[in-house]
Amino acid sequence: MTLVPSVGMDIAAVTDLVHEVAVEVVLPRWRTLRSDEVVEKAPGELVSVVDRDAEVILTRQLQGLLPASVVVGEEATAANPALLAAIGSEPVVWLVDPIDGTANFVDGSSDFAVMVALVRHGVTVAAWIDRPADRCAYVAERGSGAFVAGRRLLCTPPPRFEELRGAALTRLLDEGQRQAVRCLGQQIALLGPGRVCAGVDYPLIAEGAQDFVLFMRSLPWDHAPGALILNEAGGYVGHLDGAPYLPGNPRLGLLASAGRATHADVSRALLGCGYSVTTG
Repeated sequence: MTLVPSVGMDIAAVTDLVHEVAVEVVLPRWRTLRSDEVVEKAPGELVSVVDRDAEVILTRQLQGLLPASVVVGEEATAANPALLAAIGSEPVVWLVDPIDGTANFVDGSSDFAVMVALVRHGVTVAAWIDRPADRCAYVAERGSGAFVAGRRLLCTPPPRFEELRGAALTRLLDEGQRQAVRCLGQQIALLGPGRVCAGVDYPLIAEGAQDFVLFMRSLPWDHAPGALILNEAGGYVGHLDGAPYLPGNPRLGLLASAGRATHADVSRALLGCGYSVTTG
């Protein structure tokens, strides 16, 4: 796995870049942030000076690797939401989440990641998730598999529904949706109480440590990297009606799972418990 053929991108060059930013920019500030270096950009949404610094560096370096590309970063989009349109209008787009799990990062938890995805004509063709505090980095290329430390990832869902283990990000759910999740938890194991983090939970499914995770929002920088890694490991990421996830689709309600059968089983159980994205 060396190149993304459709754009001629060297996978290793991006892997090295993401890792360099993760260990030289992000990791040194872990557990050292001052209170004045963190603000709430929206209710319940934190951003730190490290998020912004890392995104500026990644943006400059990624554009240097592909000069004709456009970078859509989480923090840049927070300042200019019109940037999101590039995913559907530009042929080559980088998606950047400089720190996924900022709240965890601020609290001193190791559950955070630096994430990048490369999107060509609306389809994710390569993805990187680097978790510097846990010393692991995940890489995937469309059609070539997903890897961590040179080891190919393969999902291993349990054979029976009752054996499934998963998680749900409930912070953005309304009471009806939370009640449906509690109903699901009476049928299968829901993990917790830690904060759900896409940069952690997607790889956990790909490695077989859990079987699914439920999200309300489908922001592209949150999900494009993990979705490609999980899909390349044999998993499936889609909406509760089975429609596949696409990075340019803002549709609510997203279930990442260890395979299509797991996705169908969990979706059916949630809908049977009264879960509805129309109320989210």
